[in-house]
Amino acid sequence: KTYKSPVEGRVRLVMESALTARDRVGVQDFVLLENYNSEAAFIENLRRRFRENLIYTYIGSVLVSVNPYKELEIYSKQQMERYRGVSFYEISPHIYAVSDNTYRAMRTERKDQCILISGESGAGKTEASKKILLYYAVTCPANDHMAALGDRLLQSNPVLEAFGNAKTLRNDNSSRFGKYMDVQFDFRGAPVGGHILNYLLEKSRVVHQNHGERNFHIFYQLLDGGDDDLLNTLGLDRNPQNYNYLVKGNCPRVSSISDKNNWKVVMKALSVIGFTEAEVQKLLNVIASVLHLGNAQFGEGEEGETYITTETQIANLLGVDGSALTEALTHKKLTAKGEEMISPLSFEQAMSARDALAKAVYGRTFTWLVEKLNQSLALRDEIHHSSKGGSVIGLLDIYGFEVLQHNSFEQFCINYCNEKLQQLFIELTLRSEQEEYETEGIAWETVQYFDNKIICDLIEEKHKGIISILDEECLRPGEACDISFLEKLEDRLGGHPHFVTHKLANGKTRRVMSREEFRLLHYAGEVNYNVNGFLDKNNDSLSRNLKEVMCQSENQILSYCFRREEVIDQKRSEMAASQFKNSLMKLMEILMSKEPSYVRCIKPNDAKQPGKFDEVLVRHQVKYLGLMENLRVRRAGFAYRRRFEAFLQRYKPLCPETWPNWHGRLVDGVSTLVNHLGYKPEEYKLGRSKIFIRFPKTLFTTEDMLEAKRPDIVIVIQSGWRGMKARRRAKRRRQAADLIRRFIKGFIYRHEEYCLENEYFLDHVRYSFLKNLRKNLPQNVLDKSWPTPPPSLVEASEHLRTLNMRNMVMKYCRRVQPEWKKQMMQKVVASEIFKDQKDSYPHSVGRLFLDSRLEREQINLKVVQTLGNDKVQYGISVVKYDRRGFKPRPRQLLLTNTFAVLVDRTKIKQRIDYAALRGISVSSLSDGMFVLHMPSEDNKQKGDVVLHCDHVIELVTKLAMMANKTSYVNVNPGSIRFAVARGKEGIVDFVRGSELKVTKGKRGHLVLLLPGGGSLLPPW
Repeated sequence: KTYKSPVEGRVRLVMESALTARDRVGVQDFVLLENYNSEAAFIENLRRRFRENLIYTYIGSVLVSVNPYKELEIYSKQQMERYRGVSFYEISPHIYAVSDNTYRAMRTERKDQCILISGESGAGKTEASKKILLYYAVTCPANDHMAALGDRLLQSNPVLEAFGNAKTLRNDNSSRFGKYMDVQFDFRGAPVGGHILNYLLEKSRVVHQNHGERNFHIFYQLLDGGDDDLLNTLGLDRNPQNYNYLVKGNCPRVSSISDKNNWKVVMKALSVIGFTEAEVQKLLNVIASVLHLGNAQFGEGEEGETYITTETQIANLLGVDGSALTEALTHKKLTAKGEEMISPLSFEQAMSARDALAKAVYGRTFTWLVEKLNQSLALRDEIHHSSKGGSVIGLLDIYGFEVLQHNSFEQFCINYCNEKLQQLFIELTLRSEQEEYETEGIAWETVQYFDNKIICDLIEEKHKGIISILDEECLRPGEACDISFLEKLEDRLGGHPHFVTHKLANGKTRRVMSREEFRLLHYAGEVNYNVNGFLDKNNDSLSRNLKEVMCQSENQILSYCFRREEVIDQKRSEMAASQFKNSLMKLMEILMSKEPSYVRCIKPNDAKQPGKFDEVLVRHQVKYLGLMENLRVRRAGFAYRRRFEAFLQRYKPLCPETWPNWHGRLVDGVSTLVNHLGYKPEEYKLGRSKIFIRFPKTLFTTEDMLEAKRPDIVIVIQSGWRGMKARRRAKRRRQAADLIRRFIKGFIYRHEEYCLENEYFLDHVRYSFLKNLRKNLPQNVLDKSWPTPPPSLVEASEHLRTLNMRNMVMKYCRRVQPEWKKQMMQKVVASEIFKDQKDSYPHSVGRLFLDSRLEREQINLKVVQTLGNDKVQYGISVVKYDRRGFKPRPRQLLLTNTFAVLVDRTKIKQRIDYAALRGISVSSLSDGMFVLHMPSEDNKQKGDVVLHCDHVIELVTKLAMMANKTSYVNVNPGSIRFAVARGKEGIVDFVRGSELKVTKGKRGHLVLLLPGGGSLLPPW
């Protein structure tokens, strides 16, 4: 976090342990450089650290990062944990330290933060932003939704790189746009959303690339990675050399890039982010249409008119009418005095219109892509409530100051952006320093620095600045050109100290400047800009008739990008430079509303070789990044500051009065310590909570004294530690001996009443029993086990056992469902009637009683209608034996709430009222025979009913419960007697036989033959 006011949680600590190695690896904070005004000393410190693979160094709280061009083992999850929650300077400089410090500041201060990453192409800006996002994705608290959001945040990088990055001379994966990303966190510190803003996409790269450079990655990925069917659909082949927009740089392949693998990564990323297959196809149609546009060729007629000579799929891929597109590419529409006229385009104008369409289509599609990413990263409604009280961390990954051999409109905008960022940095740095001095009660010393407001005004001032003059020239009637723009700059800005042209320069400068160039003296140095192309790039306009065609596109992406309002609205769209200026102003407002941190990236060489340090190139970047200016501002007052408690804790061994502990006020302790060390008044100041040290050599001397004192401190600590361990050991032995004595004495008196001699032993016995009981409690109501209690706990053990059983029963009953409860009640009644009474009962225990043994379709509809409101509660198939002759007849026995009926197909043969039922008899064997006893005086009844079924225990239990006559069930060990009409009596005998059989006996009895003497498996 850059230049905070002193707040708890933002303690600035320095890893002084590294200072002893400063001769070998340099200082890890440039603020501690003795010769801080020397650029050579600054670069030498960078070189030393780079040689030791120490790629990170601080300038106060600004992180300077040098691209190593190789993988370093410093980005593992273990490294993340090492920096997590640790104060900023406590361990060595790292991108994770900046990430964590910013995150903790957001949490503790409840204020939005941002991290500004800058540097030239190839310096590692994009990699730095990836590392920061990865740190937050791994270390922040998250649930499943937040983990998915983290995936989408990370997967947005390969998508943006594919569509917005390209191979340049300086970098194989150069970002050709500026990016600002907000990561939203909820009150718990978990990431819950994100939002991306993009700036100044280099659209000119779509139609032209310098030698050795490539177009945007996505074109090559599509040709190399897309399957054959996809390419056929898009009308493409795999050779990039067949496309005019891909051959300008003569660099179709790059050894460090696998376009095929990157295609797979991008397709997976689009899926993770939430793109549908239809959206991906529409997007690829647009990309393919750009390639086809580049191959569109024009011819000239005899009268100078232009026509398209090639047949391509452009119109189909764009989703527009082919003839309308052809007309718009070869003609322009003019409006004069309210009338529209169509005028043919010249060959050069048609080529320009084609390129303008390609740039517009790609540029607007890129903007649509960013908006689509934002929809995927947006805060979800369902978690909106948890985001209240949340904060934001912004990441600005933007181009650094650029000075090329040929600097054009793009470099002008980029360097203008860096001027604004430098202005913001200096303003915030000085403000932060001044706030800290005032908070600590130390007099603020005025800092002399270069205020680049004069350059910012030169570029952006209304009606007077370069951008305003450029817009004027673009809008001026008549033949405006780049040279007329340059002449107007000379007229308006001729006397400005930071503006020079060939005409205005002295003889020496004229020799190195072209007549088509103007020079700006930026904060970072002089830059010559060639005005060729300035007006065209600033106009960035598409002809009205091309817009009319595109707004009718059936491709949803393009119809979204080209709105009808654009065509209807006669107001001229804003110029590119003004658009960039306005978006930059909004960005400055965003950054001003947040607490910024800074990462400055440096590339050590142009060859991308690990271990190579090009001093000239590095000096160039140190200058353009304004690092020396940063350091000078930071060192304007005191080089080092630290809170009293931290300073005293570290250096207290150097003073007898503060060692080993200081018990007074902290400020008095620090004052005593520095007086003992011999600090001179001009070397330090004591604030309200911090000590400020002016010179690094004072700190180095103190650190060296601490190093020399360490052996003595180690001896003191070792002796103290060993003595403490010995005392602890002796104490533990005495306690052990005392414990053994008490235990033995308690064992001797264990049968006595509770007293002083046996209290420890008895307490131990009770405790042991309860501890054992806790581990061995019964697990369910059927488990009757219980640990054997000691004699003194027998009564308590019984109480605990009863309570435990009640508790288990209560829990069990609460878990029982109504259906299961009904089943259990029936099983309990069956147990009361048949347990130890009937042989087939044990087989019935484990089998569920069904609600009915008859399906609804098996009961005749006529019978149901006859029963009326009396619903059938249970039905089963039975065999009824006649009273005379015992002829078996199949029947259905249906039970209602008040009576039972015997049914023969469609006819109710007999009704048995529960109130009239005198009893139910069954045998004690494994048979299914039972008798329903009816009153003999009832004329409606014809005597008792003899029945047989396969589920006798289930049936009898349900019948007894419905009739409320469970006590009327008789289990007979011998024969069953039953009443026949006219006062006669029948008997059912049970006899052993070879097979199950029911017959009529010799004496008129009903005989039931049971195989094996009655020990057959249920009817149950």
